[in-house]
Amino acid sequence: MKYKMLVLDLDDTLLTDDHKISKENAAMLFKAQELGVYVVLASGRPTLAMTAFAKELQLDINNSYMLSFNGAVITDLKEDKVLFEQTLTQQQIHELYDYSIKSKTDIITYIDGKIVSETDSEYIDIEKNITGLQHNKVLNFKEAVTTAAVKCILLQEPSYLKKVEKDLKEAMPHLSVSMSKPFFLEVAQNGIDKAASVKFLAEKLNILQSEIIAVGNAGNDLSMIEYAGLGVWVDNVDPELRDKGDVIVASNNNHGVAEVVRRFILNSGF
Repeated sequence: MKYKMLVLDLDDTLLTDDHKISKENAAMLFKAQELGVYVVLASGRPTLAMTAFAKELQLDINNSYMLSFNGAVITDLKEDKVLFEQTLTQQQIHELYDYSIKSKTDIITYIDGKIVSETDSEYIDIEKNITGLQHNKVLNFKEAVTTAAVKCILLQEPSYLKKVEKDLKEAMPHLSVSMSKPFFLEVAQNGIDKAASVKFLAEKLNILQSEIIAVGNAGNDLSMIEYAGLGVWVDNVDPELRDKGDVIVASNNNHGVAEVVRRFILNSGF
């Protein structure tokens, strides 16, 4: 099988634990692009928190694309143009805020390239550190959020948040809900997930589902892992997801993405 698109989650998949692209991963991704493979980054991160990695891999020079906010935004990197965007309405965001109060979770959203919340927490600090975005702590969340926004995240201690995930899916079945980290419960508009955006992009580029490899590690990657012709987990995948992909490769800290390119794109074995 000749694969034409390689879709990569960022955190805990392509990136090492210190949020860097290893030399091994980068070298193999340049080789893949030399063969004409589209390397596509697909992350829950905001667009601004992905751009530097895309440029590091020269995805803009190689006419590629980027899926941010769990697929709610698709960017043409060569043209620096948004091809697709789907937002939550102001009313939906306010309803999620009310739910966060009821469920005793923190909530953040993104307005004008900043993280907006009413609270501080260790988990919000993690998001600030990961994305590098400014935190706008407000006195009143609803008063601060007067427009639509791409997504919200509910944040809390992992074992508790897992219970919240189940309850939120039942309480708001009209929204897309998934875990990106054990302490991040991501909420987007109905029908928004990584698979839907990968499908949109593949159809635009005339690439078959069977010609796509997707690599991830967490619940918000599951849709694209199941959609892709080859769904790959890195070894540090959430334990309950290990049997839901086609292949498991080395961990994010051991250049699992490089292994994918060697085995399935360069076909050089392992």
